[in-house]
Amino acid sequence: TIRYSPNLRYDGYDDPGPRPRIMRNLDQGAPDDISPRKRPGKAKSTPATTENTYVAKEVLIEIAGNPTDAQADDIARRHRLTRVQSQSFALTNSTFFRWRITDGRSVDAVVRELVAGGNVKAAQRNNIFKLQQNATPGAAKPEGDPVQYALAKMRLPEAHALSVGADVTVAVIDSGIDVTHPELAGVITGTFDALNNGEGPHPHGTSIAGVIAAHARLMGTAPSSHLLAIRAFGNQKSGAESTSFLILKSLNYALAKNARIINMSFAGPHDPAMERGLAAAAAKGVVLVAAAGNAGAKSPPLYPAADRNVIAVTAIDQSDKLFAQSNRGSYVAISAPGVDILSPAPDGKYQMSSGTSLSAAYVSGVAALMIARNPGISPADVRATLISTARDLGPKGRDDQFGAGQADAFSAVSAVAPAPVAAASDNGDKR
Repeated sequence: TIRYSPNLRYDGYDDPGPRPRIMRNLDQGAPDDISPRKRPGKAKSTPATTENTYVAKEVLIEIAGNPTDAQADDIARRHRLTRVQSQSFALTNSTFFRWRITDGRSVDAVVRELVAGGNVKAAQRNNIFKLQQNATPGAAKPEGDPVQYALAKMRLPEAHALSVGADVTVAVIDSGIDVTHPELAGVITGTFDALNNGEGPHPHGTSIAGVIAAHARLMGTAPSSHLLAIRAFGNQKSGAESTSFLILKSLNYALAKNARIINMSFAGPHDPAMERGLAAAAAKGVVLVAAAGNAGAKSPPLYPAADRNVIAVTAIDQSDKLFAQSNRGSYVAISAPGVDILSPAPDGKYQMSSGTSLSAAYVSGVAALMIARNPGISPADVRATLISTARDLGPKGRDDQFGAGQADAFSAVSAVAPAPVAAASDNGDKR
């Protein structure tokens, strides 16, 4: 059976040539302060204790505006809580707090107390989210690597004749990105570490950034885009996990830096606070893209992909077959290559990996090509164009496995009317 917490293992390479050297395997650990998990689903008000998909002994609280320390401390005293961290969120004009429960009360019991008290805007669990990239099944075969097959499959060279994503800012909320990798030289225009603990780069975040914007030995989807490298997911011992609070902090940074696209190659349970944040981002014209999930055919919908404002992307292989571990469901919007993808790894290396994480990155890159061609295009138009120009796969028309079909970069970019060229000035200079 497919486990919700798959090992993050990478078959990595020093060189994308025909005889790669295996780099290493990275096995995922678990954060010290995060409880064990089972299969995810939408958060219920009274779950069984074995269904923990949230941080034990913590609550996430939203208070309108910017409360003073005295106001926050008063609420904490009244509800017997210890403040851990806070973050103001300009788009929703509110402040989020992480508070620790120091007695034997359950998280859901405290949430109910806070809501009943009427002096907070909202209260919920601090949910757990996981990156959605798996090991490539088996070792890569030196004589048969499908090196960058996605380029021809998505017609990216043809699309690049029309747009290379110039100056479009894509926020990558992920694990640590190797900003010094040659593939990413000159494209990282901002970094933010939501964990703030000094960890180094991680294979997952580095590969996602590379799929979007690589431009040395490899060719990214939008090689002239700008990336915001946002680390919300831990490295090694802390594994590939994050929480509602850390992702909200990251979302806040992305919006403050005017990201046009936010790539979210992670998945977890339904999260009301994140839902509100994503709605505010969409209202500001931000295109939101997420991995559909790697929890398999029987998994319930995973978030943020299943959010109504998000483009959910699933993974296919070189032969148009669905990645076996992909989630299915009515929320799946579109497909993109996500099996045996060669991408950058930390320390100047390369890796082969699979998962809906990579597929999401391809679609984020295509969105950047579209926005660069016409910066006035809306998130709704980006989604509609991607879907209407997709290459149908599986049963005729939209289906729960492939969505609308495989993203076709050339068709999508061609369907976007270029922004009008500014008229020449009237000073007589016609050059």
